[in-house]
Amino acid sequence: MTHFTSELQLQTLFELNSAGRILGTRESNPASGPLFMLIRSHTDCAWAVHIDVPTHVADELHALAQTEPPALDLTDAPVHAARYQALAGGRIDGGPVFTIPSHIALADDTVIVTELSQVEKYFRGWTASEISECSPIVAVCESGHAVSVCFCARRSDVAAEAGLETAMPFRGRGFGGRVTAAWARAIHASGRLPIYSTSWSNTSSRAVARKLGLASCASDWSLVR
Repeated sequence: MTHFTSELQLQTLFELNSAGRILGTRESNPASGPLFMLIRSHTDCAWAVHIDVPTHVADELHALAQTEPPALDLTDAPVHAARYQALAGGRIDGGPVFTIPSHIALADDTVIVTELSQVEKYFRGWTASEISECSPIVAVCESGHAVSVCFCARRSDVAAEAGLETAMPFRGRGFGGRVTAAWARAIHASGRLPIYSTSWSNTSSRAVARKLGLASCASDWSLVR
């Protein structure tokens, strides 16, 4: 069974070059990614610097991160937070990280999305190629149309990060937790570890984790452009 480590999440979030620098996100439509990412659990840390950051700055960030201790309290800022930001610039973003156990309770009303027509009524921007790239996509449907979906926002051979969307008219009805639990079960069945991460400010996403009874295992801290 795959177990969570900070390095495992880092490898799932980003495409890295041979030197460990961030090239972009591991998404169907990749973004550039942060200038600097630090992931801390209670036992370990992992970090990466974007390829666009000058080498001398990246070297300083790396040297500092090597002395960063694991987090006693996952809500605390990194020890060297001010220095990281002074070196790399950008604004601070971050939030808790959760893993989802294989024994989590499941609802019996979710379906697997296999066609674009299932999501296009209530969700904008999906393309046919993303149906396979983000699979498994698990949904709660009404009249044959997905109203809440959980999917692979980013994935690697050993883990997958959940993406969660619920259409505005259907929020507040517990659909997010139901699709997330079913998605996680599908990821476990594929032999990978399901990871659910969010930002500290995203109260609705954190509420899903709370309703599922998830305990945070790490925290993400990044400097974004």
